Amino acid sequence: MEIDQFSFTALNLKGIQEDDGDVFQGKESFTGVELLGEMDSLRTENGKGVKLFKDQNQKQLQEPRVDSWMLEEINFDPGIQMQPKQLFCETTGLMKHGVASSESVEYNKQVHPSLASLELLRNYGSRFKRVREQNISTLSNIETSFDHQKMSTEEIIRVAGARYIQYSAHWNDSFCIPIHPYGLDLSGFSEEENRDIELAQFLLAAAERVGCQQFERANRLLLHCQWNSSASASPVQRVIFHFARALRERIDKETGRMTVKGSQKNEERELIQKMNPNIALRCHKKIPFNQVMQFTGIQAIVEHVASETKIHLIDLEIRSGVQCSALMQALKERQDCIVQLLKITAIGLNSCKTMMEESGKRLASFAESLNLPFSYKAVFVKDFAEIREDHFEIGEDEAVAVYSPYFLRCMVSRPNSMENLMRVIRNIKPVVMIVLEVEANHNSPSFVNRFIEALFFYSAFIDCLETCIKHEIECRMTVEAILSEGIRDIVAKEGRERTVRNVKIDVWRRFFARYRMVETGFSESSVYQAHLVTKEFAFGEFCTIDKNEKCLIVGWKGTPMHSISAWRFL
Repeated sequence: MEIDQFSFTALNLKGIQEDDGDVFQGKESFTGVELLGEMDSLRTENGKGVKLFKDQNQKQLQEPRVDSWMLEEINFDPGIQMQPKQLFCETTGLMKHGVASSESVEYNKQVHPSLASLELLRNYGSRFKRVREQNISTLSNIETSFDHQKMSTEEIIRVAGARYIQYSAHWNDSFCIPIHPYGLDLSGFSEEENRDIELAQFLLAAAERVGCQQFERANRLLLHCQWNSSASASPVQRVIFHFARALRERIDKETGRMTVKGSQKNEERELIQKMNPNIALRCHKKIPFNQVMQFTGIQAIVEHVASETKIHLIDLEIRSGVQCSALMQALKERQDCIVQLLKITAIGLNSCKTMMEESGKRLASFAESLNLPFSYKAVFVKDFAEIREDHFEIGEDEAVAVYSPYFLRCMVSRPNSMENLMRVIRNIKPVVMIVLEVEANHNSPSFVNRFIEALFFYSAFIDCLETCIKHEIECRMTVEAILSEGIRDIVAKEGRERTVRNVKIDVWRRFFARYRMVETGFSESSVYQAHLVTKEFAFGEFCTIDKNEKCLIVGWKGTPMHSISAWRFL
């Protein structure tokens, strides 16, 4: 069954903009508390933090500039509609800088990023809305705002982050202290929550030390994190376990203990493909994200081909094909416009051949049971830069729809392939293109910012797993193994090693504008369908659905997780 909701490299924050110099140059270490005096002036008119510290030399934090056009920090006028050819020129220009080659990218290791960017936690969740109206140093107000019900995993991480920013000047990591690092009373929380908050602070301290290239100090902190966490403990400890392991891998690479391989293998995707179908089905039935997105997207496609008798669906990530089964059922139920042919073309790499062929057989069998005229074709390529229009064999009287479930994020780091694919899709002129993506910014050039974004995102995701499939141990551990690979991609890797780049809907809007694509939005029926699906789940009330302009944002307990948007070409 479909498991797109697990295919994330992680999650959802504002980027840090570039600045001038480095006021911290020459200092052994610095802390978030040293920057608190500047934080009040960092809010924009809407109260969201944009720039968290004044003087940060960003040069050492550069990702390969080949994908800089997808960074959320990029500034350009979305009102200017750019032709695809212009984008090719931009990318070509970036490649001339030598960053897009297969050569490894060197990172200047002299700059010291700060976890003061935890100011971004102000933007998370309804239970912390008051934090947006005050300086983060008034932490006592946050602590007393909780009721005594059990806190979510992400809420615990937030409290740890807020406390770390306020009190990091008092941190002493020259040892191994298994007690509260500040000697401060965490009243109002349970004993378990106190332990989890403290452990999360050790993780944040370790991440800051890694960002400062202080690997020995980071190692000592990570030892404490790894000693007190595991993949089978509480949700917070599981989060700590996966992030600590990724940090350890990053240190080993930076210090030469581990050789960096040039492979761009996507371990996360491979784990998804190898996932036991029975486990995938059990997860699909109990975790709401995928079904909410799937049924909303299929409803939108059905509406856009309401008067068409020959329908051609191009699926960019078919996997088990459960979304296609839903489309078949919806089309079969049409009474006023009988379908003469449903054609599905699936695109995939050669490595996916077996899975895609099996999906085709299942779909053909299902279509036969519905007595629905059906045709299936799988297109295999070594690289998506090879995709051509004639691969799809589009008939003149066919209405084409494109379904892209969590696929484009895998193309951000490969702009040539992305450009070719978007050009081909544009020339095909689909009546609608449905795009499902992770609503998160995991493409920042700053390691520290990526770490924080991912930490909050995966905390919310693991909280969802704990809530929905707590007693399905095999399912939970299988899914978390996939999530762990996403964490590794964000935290342990740099440059061309990183195969998946999650960016938020605003970034996709600016990118799609270059191809003269406009959002069509969702009908009331589609939105109603999305809300209706959540009610079918035992814990569906925690799955939130909000509108962002014309797209829908699906979240967990207020934390944005995914976006679904509908597009057409001008």
